[in-house]
This record gives sequence, structure tokens and C-alpha cells, in this order.
Amino acid sequence: MRALVTGGTRGIGLACCRLFAEAGYAVTATYSSDEAAAQRARELLPAVRFLRADAASEEDTARVFAALPSLDVLVCNAGVSHFSQVQDEALADWERVMAVNAGGVFLAVKYATKKLLASCGAIVNISSVWGVTGGSCESVYSASKGAVVAFTRALAKELAPAVTVNCIAPGVIDTAMNARFSEEERAALCGEIPLGRFGSPEEVAEAALFLARARYVTGQVLGVDGGFGL
Repeated sequence: MRALVTGGTRGIGLACCRLFAEAGYAVTATYSSDEAAAQRARELLPAVRFLRADAASEEDTARVFAALPSLDVLVCNAGVSHFSQVQDEALADWERVMAVNAGGVFLAVKYATKKLLASCGAIVNISSVWGVTGGSCESVYSASKGAVVAFTRALAKELAPAVTVNCIAPGVIDTAMNARFSEEERAALCGEIPLGRFGSPEEVAEAALFLARARYVTGQVLGVDGGFGL
């Protein structure tokens, strides 16, 4: 069994690499540019193959998938965050966020599909709670993650019955992306989460492994958010 995880050197992606490797998958992961994070990931998970590839680059994506002899699971995790009020946005901000968060999923799926059809495999896309409910001052980010949700649902119909396609909508997860919050802000956020805490990358990875294995679940958006999206 072979799995590919995009954005696999940190946070949710790294947790997915670890869990899928422990489950017996031969794991390949991509990363965009952070060589220090990639080196740490290689030291932590020597059995995982880490390849540098820009998720928004069709050339890089095609090269990665051409190097895979087969594929059973694709986890589309690569993404960038963005915080701003809409009146302050530049078109370049919109284009960059959409290119990575939505375009990167499209490109990975485009080049993975033939291999996944051959193996009757699975796609797990990582969206966000904001892709479902929308987030104030994160309208561009929310739009990009909402596109992932819509793409997932359409793909589930298009690739059935051979390939299952599902999506995870994480809430506030304890990753470097959310390290910007002060202690006061963390406390306030936890007060809005019914389960009273941030989630862990490992909890999202567990959901990804479940969806990769679930053969009668497709087209679903699974909130891993402690109830934050209710």
C-alpha cells in the first residue's frame, strides 16, 4: 500500500505521514521550500520519502506523481493561511491563496487519479472549519477551503465507485499555523469550543486514516473541530 501526503513536513501533514507509515503504508510526502523542516522530518521519519515540490506548480506535481509506481491513498494537506480584511486584500493575495489551497488540490488529484482508479484507492482532502462556516478576516482563506469542500463532493460522484473522496474540516488545531495566538486569545478560543481545547495534529491524522480505509464513505466533510463548527 502506498500513500502520498502533500505538505508533509509539519503539523497535520507530518502527523499523517507518521500514522500512515505506522499502519504499513509506503509514504511519500511533499513540501514547498522549508528545508530545515524537511530535514527534521527526515530524521524523525526515516522511512518516509520527502520530496520538494510546490503544490501550486503543475510541473512539480507531474514530476512527483510520475515517480510513483502506484498509489492507494492521496492526502491533500498542503496549504497556506491568510488573515486580512477584504477591503485591504490585493488580487495577488487572492491568487496566491487560491493557487495553493484550491489549485494544489486540483493538481494533485489530476495527476493521481489514474493511479487511484487502478488501485480503487482513496482521496482525503484537508479543508477547514472556515471552508464550511466562513471566518471573519479570513474571507480569502475561507473561499479557498470552501472550494476544496465543493471539489470533494463533485469528485466523489465523478470517481465513484472505484475511488472514495472525502474531506476533513479541522477546527483550531495546535500547530505552528496557530502559534500566533496569545494565551488570552487561546483561552478565549477554547471557551468557544464545546470540548474546551485545541485539537492535535494526530487527531486529524486519525480521521484521515479512517477515511482512507472506509470503503462505504464518500463525498463527506468530517469536522474534526471539538464542536467548534456547530
